[in-house]
Amino acid sequence: MEFEAFAEAVDAGEVAVVDVREPHEFAAGHIPVAVNLPLSRFDPRELPSGKPLVLICQAGGRSRNALNRTRANGVADVRHYAGGMNGWRMRGGDVTV
Repeated sequence: MEFEAFAEAVDAGEVAVVDVREPHEFAAGHIPVAVNLPLSRFDPRELPSGKPLVLICQAGGRSRNALNRTRANGVADVRHYAGGMNGWRMRGGDVTV
């Protein structure tokens, strides 16, 4: 997923953003609409429903892991933002603490 498409979907409320970083990382800055489900205790059954999901972490590795686990659990409408929060910040995406 490219930054522009992701940012537009976030702004329009078209996706549920799940940040799989640890709570201290999430607290240091996250996408305003994101919910925190840390990979260390990640359970795909706890993911929000009703909207396409986008998973994010710091640099893309943990969100790819969570993506694979989510798809293995039968959830199809899920993607990850490979650029992570590093890429989101570099591109000027909104961040809240």
